[in-house]
Amino acid sequence: MGAKKIFTYEEAKVLIPTVRRITQTAFEQADHVAQQLQTPNLEDDQRSELEGEYETIVTGWAEQIFNLGCEIKGLWLVDFDNGKGYYCWKYPEQGLSFFHSYEEGFGGRMRIN
Repeated sequence: MGAKKIFTYEEAKVLIPTVRRITQTAFEQADHVAQQLQTPNLEDDQRSELEGEYETIVTGWAEQIFNLGCEIKGLWLVDFDNGKGYYCWKYPEQGLSFFHSYEEGFGGRMRIN
């Protein structure tokens, strides 16, 4: 597993394409499974299998992101600790444009640029 890392803005910004690629792949896979879960009259064993598949996708995504030194703060929500708070990215944002303090969380996001 990745160790807790303190990121400069530039270090976090360089990782965004990787984080975005990993997240987009997992999002698309999870969305496909979620659509299958909406199938009417789904058998219990089929539902259970699909739910397990969804969980595996999300867990795999979280592990990959964590291994980069980032923190997971919600589904498709990634924070980069900078020692004073977090640079904050949420799929499908294109770049790294937000920051929030440790106390404020996602609701207190402020635009960086």
